[in-house]
Amino acid sequence: MFYYTYVLKSNKDKQLYIGFTNDLKNRVAMHDAGKVEATKIRRPLELVYYEACKSEKLAIKREKYFKTGYGRRFLKERIG
Repeated sequence: MFYYTYVLKSNKDKQLYIGFTNDLKNRVAMHDAGKVEATKIRRPLELVYYEACKSEKLAIKREKYFKTGYGRRFLKERIG
């Protein structure tokens, strides 16, 4: 089983949301449907980046990294 660290971009306020899941397709659908409290007022959202990880621990580690200054710089270089 893979875990995914993902980045959504709000088309409303252009801000990023970073999270992890073991079911990327379902999780993005939940965000799109407004079923995730943290993003429901920021819809519509676009999946702009994701990484597959072999363990939940690694996915969480990547999520935390993306939320740092270095991680945000990495994402900016990757997704613009």
